[in-house]
Amino acid sequence: MAAGGSTKAVVAALAGNSAIAVAKFVGFVITGSSSMLAEAIHSCADSGNQALLLWGGKAARKEADDEHQFGYGRERYYWAFVVALVLFLVGSGFALFEGIEKIRHPHEIDNPNVAYAILGFGICAEFYAFKTAIQIAKPMKGDRSWWEFIRGTRVPELAVVLLEDFGAMIGLLIAMVSVWISATFDAPIWDGIGTLSIGILLFVIAMILIIEMRSLLIGEGADEKDMAAIRSAISDNPNVNAILHLRTQHLGPEELLVGAKIDFSHDLSMAELAQVIDDVEVAVRKVVPHARPMYIEPDLTRKETV
Repeated sequence: MAAGGSTKAVVAALAGNSAIAVAKFVGFVITGSSSMLAEAIHSCADSGNQALLLWGGKAARKEADDEHQFGYGRERYYWAFVVALVLFLVGSGFALFEGIEKIRHPHEIDNPNVAYAILGFGICAEFYAFKTAIQIAKPMKGDRSWWEFIRGTRVPELAVVLLEDFGAMIGLLIAMVSVWISATFDAPIWDGIGTLSIGILLFVIAMILIIEMRSLLIGEGADEKDMAAIRSAISDNPNVNAILHLRTQHLGPEELLVGAKIDFSHDLSMAELAQVIDDVEVAVRKVVPHARPMYIEPDLTRKETV
């Protein structure tokens, strides 16, 4: 469900950004606004980013092989990291450069009404994409704040789309205000200031995504809720004396590796022990369905439980 939902959010964002990019380029040609150009480049970068996310989702579905025996689920994390780099290098880098140039060499804006119309259209399109992403992410967010969800989600596409769409809407508002100030008060330097502000905004968003995607690439364990559910499912078995060691790691957004050392009842036969281990695995997957690869080792209590 998460994979399908995130794909829908990415497709909605791709459709919106592609249409917006074309409109912004037309607006730049007519008005000569650097804010409009920065936003056009931003939309192009976002469109390319969403295409990369879709590619990552497709690559992650490849079957496991001898070289990648746990599959390709982390492809989604890798391509989301690439998206963050593109946003940093292309979106932010161009806007910062263009903003500094326009502050140094201001250029009067032509036909500001055209810019208002295109920016208004862009805000509406981005709002639709942002709303779609929010609706898809809400069931996964639970009681967490949106910031906590972005920091804690293991679904990279939703974190990327939510931040990109939010940044795009704020960027469009900045562009509209800067164009209005430039045209109303005959102060074209504000067009450059708006462009520079968009670059700073994109830089901040890119850095947040780079940090989060790096953490996912290195390997994050199950969240607190899933860890508690796994511990409870194991401990509830009457033949479990103690959990000696429990480690988890996400192999992909919907695939969790679980490894555990468990002190089982000492009077079990080999056949009974094997059955109890099977029962524990079934119980864990019942509460955390994405706990797929699971390795349980019987052991004796010789140290503190972890």
